[in-house]
Amino acid sequence: MIVAISIGAVTVPLGDVWGIVWHHVSGQGASGDLATDQIVWNFRTPRVVLAALVGAGLAVSGAVLQTVVSNPLADPVVLGFSYGATLGAVLVITLGGGVALAGLGVSAAAFLGAVAAGALVFALGQRRGRMAPTRLVLAGVAVGYVFLSATSYVQLQATPTELRTVMFWMLGSVAGAQWGQLPTVAVVVLAGTALLTLFGRRLNVLLAGDESATALGVDVNRLRAVLLVLSALLTGTVIAVAGSIGFVGLMIPHLVRLVLGADHRRLLPLTALLGALYLVLVDLLSRTLDRPNELPLGILTALLGAPFFLWLLRRNKGLD
Repeated sequence: MIVAISIGAVTVPLGDVWGIVWHHVSGQGASGDLATDQIVWNFRTPRVVLAALVGAGLAVSGAVLQTVVSNPLADPVVLGFSYGATLGAVLVITLGGGVALAGLGVSAAAFLGAVAAGALVFALGQRRGRMAPTRLVLAGVAVGYVFLSATSYVQLQATPTELRTVMFWMLGSVAGAQWGQLPTVAVVVLAGTALLTLFGRRLNVLLAGDESATALGVDVNRLRAVLLVLSALLTGTVIAVAGSIGFVGLMIPHLVRLVLGADHRRLLPLTALLGALYLVLVDLLSRTLDRPNELPLGILTALLGAPFFLWLLRRNKGLD
């Protein structure tokens, strides 16, 4: 993270970066000249911290959803959460004043959209009071396409300026991150990860199948409901501030499982750390590959994630 803060249009020596960050955090030491202090503390540090939080949140959510629905391809995009958030944000961006009357900004509307999508998937994925993994995935795909079609229709009504904003938001970005955004996101991601890790033993039991989990005293239906709600809140919070970013929730959990296995008590904390590191590096690439232009995060995560899954398909014979 310190390296990512130091690199940009103006390169700041690592020692200066550490000195400025330490000065603001502890109140000790010197902050350096005003211009460098502004670059490091007000522009780059909140951006890098937000990228780390978003990466951690998406990765943890993806790991939990893959276990909940017993599907290695499950993630916030497949279950429709991302599409719900996108529709909420696009409505505010394109309709502006009309939606603003309800007191909603882009982030709040995106969060509500993700939660609404999660509620629909939860309701449609049940049959006779029980949730089936296959039904949850199919409900997620169906709900996602409904939200996606509504988003496409709204885009047709947008002006060229609004459309550019919409497309950049849909592909994800942490540009323009501010310190005021971070406390809420940090609390949700850290608390959500810690809480989901406490469910680690029951998530491990869920891997053995519903019958085995029930025999061991786990209320499978209730457990899935709680985990879906927590995942929707976690996903909605990070998408609301960074836009829709794909492949993080798909790729990172698999990468950790390849090295450490599927014990969720270790898997979830390390997935959060690797997801944070991954998105910090992707954000660094997004603002340095095509200077002075900036690439949306979703383009790079897809570019890096798709080859990984092609490799995983060839490597993992169990998928046959």
